[in-house]
Amino acid sequence: MPILKNLGVSDPKVPRAGTLPLRSSRNPFEEVSGLEEEESGELGSLPNGTSCRRRATLEKLAGLAPFRLGWAPGRRAGSPGDGQSRSFLGRVLVPGIRRSSADFGLLARLHGTRAHGDEEAAGEAARRLAFLRLGRGSKPQRASLAERVVPAGEAAPEPPPKVPEPPKMKEPLSGESRALTHQRELARADEHILELEAEELAPSGGGAPGPPKAEGAGGGRRARDVALLYEALQRELWALVRETLAGPGPGACAGAGAVAQLGQVLVQEEAADGRRGPGAARKLRARWAEAVARAARERLEAAAPGAPGGLAGQLEALRARLLEDMAVVRGRLAPAYPAGLGAFGVYLRGYHGALAEWLGASARRRLPLADRYALLHWHNQVYPREVLGLVDMAALENGELGPLLSPGTLRGLEDECVTDVKAQTRAALLRVLQEDEEHWGSLEDQHSSLAQDVCELLEEHTERAPRISQEFGERMAHCCLGGLAEFLQSFQQRVERFHENPGVREMLPDTYISKTIALVNCGPPLRALAERLARVGPPESEPAREASASALDHVTRLCHRVVADLLFQELQPHFNKLMRRKWLSSPEALDGIVGTLGAQALALRRMQDEPYQALVAELHRRALVEYVRPLLRGRLRCSSARTRSRVAGRLREDAAQLQRLFRRLESQALWLDAVVPHLAEVLQLEDTPSIQVEVGVLVRDYPDIRRKHVAALLDIRGLRNTAARQEILAVARDLELSEEGALSPPRDRAFFADIPVPRPSFCLSFPLFLGRLPLSRLARPSLACLPRPRPPSLVRPRARR
Repeated sequence: MPILKNLGVSDPKVPRAGTLPLRSSRNPFEEVSGLEEEESGELGSLPNGTSCRRRATLEKLAGLAPFRLGWAPGRRAGSPGDGQSRSFLGRVLVPGIRRSSADFGLLARLHGTRAHGDEEAAGEAARRLAFLRLGRGSKPQRASLAERVVPAGEAAPEPPPKVPEPPKMKEPLSGESRALTHQRELARADEHILELEAEELAPSGGGAPGPPKAEGAGGGRRARDVALLYEALQRELWALVRETLAGPGPGACAGAGAVAQLGQVLVQEEAADGRRGPGAARKLRARWAEAVARAARERLEAAAPGAPGGLAGQLEALRARLLEDMAVVRGRLAPAYPAGLGAFGVYLRGYHGALAEWLGASARRRLPLADRYALLHWHNQVYPREVLGLVDMAALENGELGPLLSPGTLRGLEDECVTDVKAQTRAALLRVLQEDEEHWGSLEDQHSSLAQDVCELLEEHTERAPRISQEFGERMAHCCLGGLAEFLQSFQQRVERFHENPGVREMLPDTYISKTIALVNCGPPLRALAERLARVGPPESEPAREASASALDHVTRLCHRVVADLLFQELQPHFNKLMRRKWLSSPEALDGIVGTLGAQALALRRMQDEPYQALVAELHRRALVEYVRPLLRGRLRCSSARTRSRVAGRLREDAAQLQRLFRRLESQALWLDAVVPHLAEVLQLEDTPSIQVEVGVLVRDYPDIRRKHVAALLDIRGLRNTAARQEILAVARDLELSEEGALSPPRDRAFFADIPVPRPSFCLSFPLFLGRLPLSRLARPSLACLPRPRPPSLVRPRARR
């Protein structure tokens, strides 16, 4: 009753003059109840028999006559049925009651804070309250509610039994546990949580931990509290994982100490999982690995979108971010964790899994060809070499990491690349060929870049694919080789149409030769490309390589023949002067041949080395064929040894001069140097065995020689002896018969096959012409042999050259 003491109200048990005991009530502020105004009439009696005449008002007790107390909300002053009025203290201190300005004024007067004019009233009130406190005795026993409502003379009923209130539990969510979590004292916070969890699981009688307590006993509340604490702790743990990956900086990470506490929490929780059992284990270590993977995913997704350069730039940004973060893990984070957690391997697997998700999402999109190349190369080469090659793979617990992309996804990307390359290169090659063909018929001497463009189009793919994988390189090489074979077949057809065009043949010889040389120069780089693709490609690439080589060989032979025809049209007048009487005494004809070939060599030097060597060898062979052709046709007849010696000497001189010319032209056809000296030896030798040996050497070195060529040579030297002729021709016949089963020499090694000779002569039969010709005519050597008549049906027109 401290408020009543301050108001000067004495103990109700002590009867004093002018005072009445106050009514007992549960609320001490309602025990003092004043009347609205002082009444002179009878006030009635209370239910317990106490007279209301003895009740005093608050105004009389405290000397507060000038003030009137307000009523509680919801009641009006003086309303019927309102037997009691709420006191000032009840309205001031009880929640929900509105206070008026008069109440605050009353409080000010009680505490002596009123103005100076009210000091006397305040002093009087203080004296009265002090007087009342003098007679106050011990604290009165309050009447219960039953005593107050039971009329006098009746026995009070027994009070209802009191239901015991449940004891208040100590709040488990103490401020200390949450404060530790927020302050990143994670290990201590986890210890508190483990203690609370142990209390919840502990049985009442001790012993082993039991199941959680019932809801009514507070167990459910404690379990909820523990779950909330774990959630708060895990939020801080995973936030710490994200922050520590951000690298050093203001607010970026909590330092090695916080990471060490994170590791300690994981160790504590793993030990607690062993006590909880499989069904109740929290598996915080697995959730830590998931948090690391989420943080890695966020880091990678934040690094990739802003990178310039398309997918290749994004992959480079991912590589830089991976190396940066793994350096942070290796240098600062992994050493702060306990060694048994394998932190470096967990972080590496997290980043590997996040990267696999990113690459898988990229592979599912419809990517351009360049982006697919970049993705495959980064997956197969850059990541294993420049990322995994720089980290400690031994830190992984379960061996190697899995592939970033599945084999099916990689195969699909490769198939898409092959399909796109096949379609793009075919269209691009035809476009390049069409553009280059438009300049073939022009009179301007323009440089052709056809071969260079074709090689660049194909090498872009054939060089990038092997860097991804050997198998992919083989597939791409086979694809490009097939496209190249198709292109070369089209190229061959267009070159044939170009040379068959009458308008092209009307060009100046120099322009025509220049255009032809440009077409020939396309062969070597394209041939080298086809050979390289065939070596890289699978065995089934061989048909495409053969088709490419055949097309290029056809183009090269056609262009060489065109150039040689133009050149020998100019040389033909000089060859017509050979093997005549003037030729024996004047080198004019051969000088014209050598001078013309030497002058054309400057234009031929613009040809690539490989076709140039083939062209010079063909010119060398054809020049000697044209030189020997008039000899075997019988323009000269050597009737004496002196004539045979002069002819042989001239042949050797011309052979030496032609040899020097083609050495200067860098001809590699050395096998042609001996043909003319061999013929000179056959003409000059006198004895039959020597001639037989020389013919044998001639047949061995030039297997395409036939008996008709040897017979024509014997006719030129004037050998009429039948026995000697038969012996010499027998050597050629034997060698010819021995080589019938052998393969004929290749085209570039053929010499005598291009030299037609008159049909061999035959000797007249004596019985056949005995009755028709006189014996004197048969005895003449000049008539002994006559040319064999040719059947009309076998006569063929001579090919014009």
